[in-house]
Amino acid sequence: MSKEQRARVDAILRQPRREAPRSVQELRAGFEALMARMTVPDGIRTARTALGDRPALRVEPEHGPRAGTILYFHGGGWVYGSPESALPLTGHLVARTGFGAYSVDYRLAPEHPFPAAIEDTLSAYRALLDSGQDPSAVAFAGDSAGGGLAVTTCLAARDAGLPLPAAIVTFSAGVDATRTGESMDTKEGVDPILTRESVGHTGAMYLAGQDPHQPLLSPAVLADLTGFPPMLVQVGTNEILLDDSTRLAARAKAAGVDVILDITADVPHVFQSLAGALDEADEALDRAALFLGQHIRTTATAHTSAS
Repeated sequence: MSKEQRARVDAILRQPRREAPRSVQELRAGFEALMARMTVPDGIRTARTALGDRPALRVEPEHGPRAGTILYFHGGGWVYGSPESALPLTGHLVARTGFGAYSVDYRLAPEHPFPAAIEDTLSAYRALLDSGQDPSAVAFAGDSAGGGLAVTTCLAARDAGLPLPAAIVTFSAGVDATRTGESMDTKEGVDPILTRESVGHTGAMYLAGQDPHQPLLSPAVLADLTGFPPMLVQVGTNEILLDDSTRLAARAKAAGVDVILDITADVPHVFQSLAGALDEADEALDRAALFLGQHIRTTATAHTSAS
């Protein structure tokens, strides 16, 4: 682990912040440009497809995937981002696990505010199940807003009477629209990417006047997580959303859920996207891949375990 790497990454991400909030078009273009600088691993292939009512990006190893599926939800404050912008994350998970992934191109705010994104991600999961996928061979994963969707899609699936996936992995999840975590203030300025103002700007677009005090918007403080599958919750200390993850993990623990809270020091929001430039990113992705491999169950692995 390198202090020099962390300092270099912090300096790159710490760009001058404009006084006025940026437009939706500026946010989207800026985020795509930033993520295009991240490393996508060799040895994967991608194809546009559809899942449920929405487009999706299929990501799999070049030699073909092993049995099991990662259903991935990209970040971007529910306002920006795409399956392509998340490819540095989905690609590394696929390369490390051998599983195939579907990255869902869910509808974005402000054109499509809450609960449109959850409707789309739930539809994608339902489509996987309808295609014959065993839920024990499916895991949800996501970063930032997509990490929030990994949790809220599981809530929505449970409410709809669907079987739950085998596991959930979140990277720097946004899971508290009430913004009541202490880190919202204590990490202001330490976080090189997000500010209370910036998440408030995009959050207002997603909420569209809805009360944030409801489980599908603030699961870290309001959701009943009873019966949830095992969870891996990864987060860095240099982010205002740190307490979103710590309180989510505590809530899962209190509900009797198997949960691993994985905190890495002195790294920024969704630091896993910096694989190849930051040792901690590669190490965190290795741990996520191990977790997914342990919990995604297929007929082959079940027979192996039983023999």
